[in-house]
Parts: sequence; C-alpha cells; structure tokens
Amino acid sequence: MAWLILTIAGLFEVVWAFAMKQSEGFTRLWPSVVTLAAMLVSFGLLSWSMRTLPLGTAYTVWTGIGAVGAFLVGVVFLGETANALRVTAALLIVSGLLLMKLSSPA
Repeated sequence: MAWLILTIAGLFEVVWAFAMKQSEGFTRLWPSVVTLAAMLVSFGLLSWSMRTLPLGTAYTVWTGIGAVGAFLVGVVFLGETANALRVTAALLIVSGLLLMKLSSPA
C-alpha cells in the first residue's frame, strides 16, 4: 500500500509543478491555488508512505516520479524538446527508480 500511496504522491508532484508553471510566478489565482493544494496532498502522501518505506527510497522515488513526469508533461503539453540526450536522462532516472524499488525491503 505504501508504494501505491508514494506513486500517487509523485503524480501530485507533477500536478503542482505543471500548475506552478501555469501560475506565471504565482500571478494567476487558480493555477496558484492548484499548486498549493497539490503540494499539500503530495507532501501528505509522501509523509504517509514514509511510515513504512525508508527515507532514502521514498524521497528518491517521489522526486524521480516528479522529475520524469514533469519532463513528460513539458514535452507533451508545453512543446519542450525531447532530444536523445533528454530522453536518455529520463530513462536513466526511471532505471534508478526501478533499482530503488527492487532494493527496498518494504
């Protein structure tokens, strides 16, 4: 259950990163509200998952989901480039996340 909660926390990290970009430096109300709400949910779920998962594993996976998710959102919705080097970097992050999962006792 902790892994599912952690995954959802990571997805909310992607939501708040995207909303923060849309808030234009917190100058737009609703994207700013979404950013803050998604941050609270993301941090709360991360905290919950840390009841069971080791700190290093939980935090690394959470930030990794956020990083790769934000990269994908940037490419798909914001027209950011997806060159070979950036895609390779994202794949390396995903590889690291899988290794963290496989090496975790929980």
